[in-house]
Amino acid sequence: MLMGAFSGFSVTYTTGDPWLGVLTAFFVGVAISAVHAFLSVSVGANQVVSGLAVTMFGTGASSLLGRKMIGLTVKGFGKVPVPFLSDIPVAGPVLFDHDPLVYISYGLVLLLLWFIFRTRHGLNLRAVGESPVVVDAMGLSAVRLRYFYTMIGGGMAAVGGAYLSLAYTKMWGEGMSAGRGWIAVALVIFAVWHPARAVLGAYLFGGVGAMQLRIQAAGTSFPTPIMMMMPYLFTILVLLVISVKKGKGILIDAPGALGVPYSREDRT
Repeated sequence: MLMGAFSGFSVTYTTGDPWLGVLTAFFVGVAISAVHAFLSVSVGANQVVSGLAVTMFGTGASSLLGRKMIGLTVKGFGKVPVPFLSDIPVAGPVLFDHDPLVYISYGLVLLLLWFIFRTRHGLNLRAVGESPVVVDAMGLSAVRLRYFYTMIGGGMAAVGGAYLSLAYTKMWGEGMSAGRGWIAVALVIFAVWHPARAVLGAYLFGGVGAMQLRIQAAGTSFPTPIMMMMPYLFTILVLLVISVKKGKGILIDAPGALGVPYSREDRT
């Protein structure tokens, strides 16, 4: 996310084209996640350790490369109200008074729902997460599929980072993701790997973050640091509840081969 935020911002600042910035961020995310895929898929390294290494690299690299751009701003993406729909009381401003990237995210959720649960490629995606042995038995390459979807996922995460610098703040600041990537990880667990639940969870998590900002703006005497902690405390609470349920034997519905290295030569 940080590398996506930086690369998207720097390209937009240079060219004045935010769409080119988003595209650049996507391919930067693809390139970085390819390293993660190599370590976790080809080498068989622990995915958590590999993910942390990539995270530390992205944090340091974005900080180093973006030193001279701190505080600079871009025009970025502005709000584009949807005619008529944005005038609907309550729901209109909430859903239909945003920038183009938000509207694209609506369509992306529907596209993913269709792709994952209604297409053969989506079935292959779910299969490679549940049992790569079965995928290989079908004549497909589990390694190739894991590489491809890991890289696409990294690209989308980088676009999320680009949103922060091109639409949310329209500026670059060191460490501007502020731990939102970890919240995204918790959100995936909260959504039990289902796109529709992820949308609901995202609005719930985002609502908690927006609430603390509004409470601060209202001039409350409640300590500001505690207000800023609310989204992250909520994340910890969600993970705690899910862990307790899992301990009681309640199905969490995680992919069966999640985090398990796979080599075609090792199958039995």
